[in-house]
Amino acid sequence: MIRRGTVLCMALALAACGGDDDDGFDPTVDEVAGSYSASAFTLTSGNGDFDLLAIGASVTATLNADGTTTGRLQVPGGVGGAVAIDEDLAGTWSLSGTTVTFSPSASSLLTDVDFAVGPGTLTGEGVYQGAVLLLVLTKDQ
Repeated sequence: MIRRGTVLCMALALAACGGDDDDGFDPTVDEVAGSYSASAFTLTSGNGDFDLLAIGASVTATLNADGTTTGRLQVPGGVGGAVAIDEDLAGTWSLSGTTVTFSPSASSLLTDVDFAVGPGTLTGEGVYQGAVLLLVLTKDQ
């Protein structure tokens, strides 16, 4: 079972992410739609740096062109005393400029988190109580 405080902390850490770029990149829903997997998922705090993927975490998400999502976010317990997280990412997503927002049906770390869209990537990063959380989703080829 996920402790709501842990989920809230991580969601707030990711919520500071995203934003529009002025580099001429103007993605469309059809370009962003697709299947993604975490290529980076890290936590940096006063307790050290943790590569969450290296300890068995995984994030997969499919963004459908109709605005729906499927996927799963899993983090094993034990990192900094945290409990295990296992979330269903079914829900919806939206694109505004170069920002993607996930809205899973159930409470999730990704609820209302903004991700910056790059060619083939979605990147979210934030700071919460001195801990920096980074999640990069890379589009599957």
